[in-house]
Amino acid sequence: MSAVNCVALCWRIERRDGVAIGLTTHDRDLEVDGLIHRAAPGMTPSAIERSGGLDADTMDVRGGLSSAAIDEADLLAGRWDGARVTLFAADWDTGVVIAGLGEGRIGAVEVGEAGFTAELAGASGDLARPVVEDTSAECRAELGDRRCRVALGTRRRFARVLGVEGQEVTLDTAEPVAGAYAGGTLRWFGGANAGLTQAVDGSAGMRVMLRAPPAFAVVAGALVELVEGCDKSFATCHARFGNAANFRGEPHLPGIDLLTRYPGG
Repeated sequence: MSAVNCVALCWRIERRDGVAIGLTTHDRDLEVDGLIHRAAPGMTPSAIERSGGLDADTMDVRGGLSSAAIDEADLLAGRWDGARVTLFAADWDTGVVIAGLGEGRIGAVEVGEAGFTAELAGASGDLARPVVEDTSAECRAELGDRRCRVALGTRRRFARVLGVEGQEVTLDTAEPVAGAYAGGTLRWFGGANAGLTQAVDGSAGMRVMLRAPPAFAVVAGALVELVEGCDKSFATCHARFGNAANFRGEPHLPGIDLLTRYPGG
């Protein structure tokens, strides 16, 4: 049988939490590079746009929400956001990869009555990022990253959930200082939300206010990990973290309001 007659499209999808699945348009499961690619005939790619210049490579993948690995709830909850996707052609008779067709990360996801559409952006899309940063009064680093250098080991804490009401979560442990978790994150362990990380808008005592309600129902006693946040001001960086030397902003640089000042104003 010729290689042309044995071609099947395959996807390898690797989520940020380490979960990897394989899908194929063939009518039976295939094993490629040690990973079972489940038959998903409803999965179809759009035309792949690749460029020899600096334009970003793009592609859409459409499919029905019938796979046990990908369902509407997980898509809307964000489990697949930023997942790395590799598309290739394989010989369904031998399992040998014939050609790589593209790769990227899942961007915008739309869910409709007929299934879902996921937009993939290639690596060349990174070239669209600004070459240099704009000046700002606030810090442009993220707390704990390689530029900030604040050690987060002692600023991560585990707690149990006592109750959830909308976006407000009540914990069994109070925050170490006022507003400690504002701008930080809450990660769920166990239960339907396991593995999901949510942004924290504010905190007070034993309560934290999430930016959005939990995607799934929460059972009392669920374990969560809280990571402190930062309001990115120079005062907080200096007083609370003692990290003024690594502040990535220009708090004393005159702003545009300087041009509007006038004598006696």
